[in-house]
Amino acid sequence: MDFFKILTMLEERDPEMSDRLNTRRQALRDFADLGKKLTMAAVPVAMGSMFQKAYGQSTVNVVDVLNYALTLEYLEYRFYEKALASAGLIPAGAPTVAITTIMNHEKAHVDFLKTAITGAGGTPVAEPKFDFSGGQGSGTGPFATAFSNYQLFLAVAQSLEDTGVRAYKGQAPGLVQQNSVLTAALNIHSVEARHASHIRQMRKANGASVKPWITGNASGIDNAVVQAIYNGEENTTQAGVDIKTLSGVSANVASEAFDEPLTKEQVLAVATLFLAS
Repeated sequence: MDFFKILTMLEERDPEMSDRLNTRRQALRDFADLGKKLTMAAVPVAMGSMFQKAYGQSTVNVVDVLNYALTLEYLEYRFYEKALASAGLIPAGAPTVAITTIMNHEKAHVDFLKTAITGAGGTPVAEPKFDFSGGQGSGTGPFATAFSNYQLFLAVAQSLEDTGVRAYKGQAPGLVQQNSVLTAALNIHSVEARHASHIRQMRKANGASVKPWITGNASGIDNAVVQAIYNGEENTTQAGVDIKTLSGVSANVASEAFDEPLTKEQVLAVATLFLAS
């Protein structure tokens, strides 16, 4: 394997890479000297060290973020899978087609994330056992009838999709130096946003008073358990600019125009509601 060629190709993709390491000549010299001292089996470790020096981020951090995303995708996929298996829950026709499509998307996300984690040298997190009642394993949580009550099912689906949108946004800074992984995560993020909007349209078609987007921190769900998912969405300041002070922009419109991130801790607090143990 020609490691000098690899470095040259990487520099073509990122001209500033060798400046982060050292000068180009010194980087190549250092790597040549290193190659004389290491066995081939040790070279990947050395490469990882170089990238951590160049970009300030280890693959361990990336794997952690991907496993965190994988847990959420497991949750969403299994939720829709169980809903579709619940006889009489989802009306035939367009609703069944929509939920089936969303389930397939979530399954594709699961498969992709597992492959990406393995490819990065990590181990995909084991799929947890879920309690979709929101009872943390008791089976008697506030959503215990979600698979027999269609409107409640849609409300829970909305809360999960809205969580996913904010969760991916919250983790984007952790992937900022990993262009290909960041691009893939943002691709998933945009699809989750479409899911959230479509579920909201389905709820509206069934009489719920809800918009395709979030206004302030209103959930549009008559259950205080989900409020943590929406807290912070009332923010109207972006990049130091208070949007509602601009001409003709109300606080509601300012909050609707931007989605806010959730931290990993906030998302895990929500996800814990649906874990069986």
